[in-house]
Amino acid sequence: MDLKLVSKIRKIQSGIPPMTPPFWAVDGHLQTILGTLLKSPDAPLVDQTFILPLETHEERLHLSYIKGTRPIVTYLFHGLAGSINSPYVRRFAQMSKSMGHHVFMVNMRGCGAGAGLAKLPYHSGRSEDISSVIAFGRALIPEATHAAVGVSLSANALLLNAAGVRAEYRPDLAIAINAPINLEDSAIKLKAGLNRIYDQHFTRELKNYLFKNSPENMGDYSLVEDLHDFDNRYTAVFGGFKSREDYYQKCSSDQFLSQIDIPTVIITSEDDPFVDASLYKRSKLSSTTTLNLQAHGGHIGYLTSHGMSFRFWLDEAVKSYLLALD
Repeated sequence: MDLKLVSKIRKIQSGIPPMTPPFWAVDGHLQTILGTLLKSPDAPLVDQTFILPLETHEERLHLSYIKGTRPIVTYLFHGLAGSINSPYVRRFAQMSKSMGHHVFMVNMRGCGAGAGLAKLPYHSGRSEDISSVIAFGRALIPEATHAAVGVSLSANALLLNAAGVRAEYRPDLAIAINAPINLEDSAIKLKAGLNRIYDQHFTRELKNYLFKNSPENMGDYSLVEDLHDFDNRYTAVFGGFKSREDYYQKCSSDQFLSQIDIPTVIITSEDDPFVDASLYKRSKLSSTTTLNLQAHGGHIGYLTSHGMSFRFWLDEAVKSYLLALD
């Protein structure tokens, strides 16, 4: 337990300005949608790619590595239906590179350039995959400090990892962004109202994922109508769970937050359309966990006012926390 680092993080957080949305993006839905649509920089040039074996020769991860100049490693894990080409991954990679960090951009099982490298599904409980990536990074760059940034689906998996759930190897600092810490609650919320927009997007992308990685397991995928149903027909069945409810129960991180004993930052917003912030307020957080709960930001949006334009508040906040490793 690095109490000195926890203290530095708390001090840094006190100096981070609140998220102040532009007048044209006050709503959580607008924050969520514009955060994806507005232009982000290209990812930095990759120095090397690795294919990382997991539990069997059929299960592998695709990693893109950017060589740094300082003894700090940043791992970037994307959210549902994402890849290392997701806008926030590209931005975080550019930022981390500019800080001199070594960077690993991780395609979760079967995602992005990792299509065809795994038969089993990626999901919100894959803390063991995060553990495998960190083990690889620690072996490659052993004298460094290691930080992991997880977004949405991977943020939940990272919190499980930080709590030691299915995790032999963990980072020195974990930053979890908009984690759906109660999976059932988020899956049900996605089925209601305007959230159907996101649900349909996720479901469409997951069908494409299934087609690319495991077409023999697809069955009549046209029957799948939403993420809740996808988890029932596919994630639970091929993820090794007894049922969708068994998956949600075992892999929701809210029940493990009190067990986290490494420096951990949780960033989320009150107006996230499908991650209920009140779950964080009711959860018992460990003494090494720092919660940054913003009134605005949506789901991975965080567009903050900058004159008549905007900045990505999230990028500045993540950078501030990473500076605690200096």
